[in-house]
Amino acid sequence: MVMTEKKTGATFENIMRDLKARKFSPIYILMGEEAYFIDKISDYIAENVLQPEERDFNQNIVFGSDVNAAQVADLAKGYPMMSEYRVVIVKEAQNIRAAEPLEKYLEKPVMSTILVLCHKNGSIDRRKKLVSKAEVAGVVFESKKKRDYELPGFIEGYLLKHKVAIDNKSASMIADHIGSDLGRLTSELDKLQISLPENDRRVTPEIVEERIGVSKDFNAFELRNAIVNRDIFKANQIINYFDRNPKAGSIFAFLPLLFNYFQNLMLSYYAPNRNNENSVAQFLDLRSVWAVKDYMVGMRNYTGMKTMQIISKFREIDAKSKGIDNPNTSSGELMKELIFFILH
Repeated sequence: MVMTEKKTGATFENIMRDLKARKFSPIYILMGEEAYFIDKISDYIAENVLQPEERDFNQNIVFGSDVNAAQVADLAKGYPMMSEYRVVIVKEAQNIRAAEPLEKYLEKPVMSTILVLCHKNGSIDRRKKLVSKAEVAGVVFESKKKRDYELPGFIEGYLLKHKVAIDNKSASMIADHIGSDLGRLTSELDKLQISLPENDRRVTPEIVEERIGVSKDFNAFELRNAIVNRDIFKANQIINYFDRNPKAGSIFAFLPLLFNYFQNLMLSYYAPNRNNENSVAQFLDLRSVWAVKDYMVGMRNYTGMKTMQIISKFREIDAKSKGIDNPNTSSGELMKELIFFILH
């Protein structure tokens, strides 16, 4: 079954749901900075639309640097042989120049062809004809990088699909340690779940510490927690640990996490009813009410004025960490300066 209705604003989840239901579009433009989702969609199409014995005559996988737009259009115009569909996948489609033949093809695409253009390391300008015509004929998907605060939720969701439970602290420890490269992150999660015993499919801070190598006591999650609760002793313990063990963490890893917290804390003061957890959670668009507890505690420990000053200090420290008005202060000293300012 081939879909022809307009598919703007497509999400990864919606695309995968339609593919698994064998609701295919004649064109998929997969573009953006995050290669993980682009690869997942194109790999699924390559491995599941056609039966293995149909692929020799009906599936072409080419690279943008090896073909031009006219050649891709010619491949797409072919009809399937002893199969319902023909699949044409262009990897690294960002290397194709002069897209006019593809634009013309999309005016009347062959409905038995599934053409997939994988455009990585950026997005095509949506004002261009190729994108506007693809939006009418099929699916345009922009694969965006996950933000730091979205990673724990992604980790929880990924493991849940594999029937593995993980608590928020463990998810945050993994996210802070590995970062936003979803290919590397999912690879580590796959290795982690393989190591779990069949009778206990739970990931705990102890397991993360043992198998991924992140300290359960000295990590960005614990630093954030100490700052939320204004625990000066614990915060200084963690900062000193990282100062002695630079491989365990750096200012560049912590700044976005802590800045995001205080940015949301500032917003919390503008919630219609800032004394009510549900009201603040809804105002901040948080996934669950438990996540709002840190902001309720923060509003007790930091005034609105202090929060505003802290956000300004973040910008100053961020600039200094990039060498602006800072000839020789180390990252460790900058972090100590920031934490001292926050807690005093």
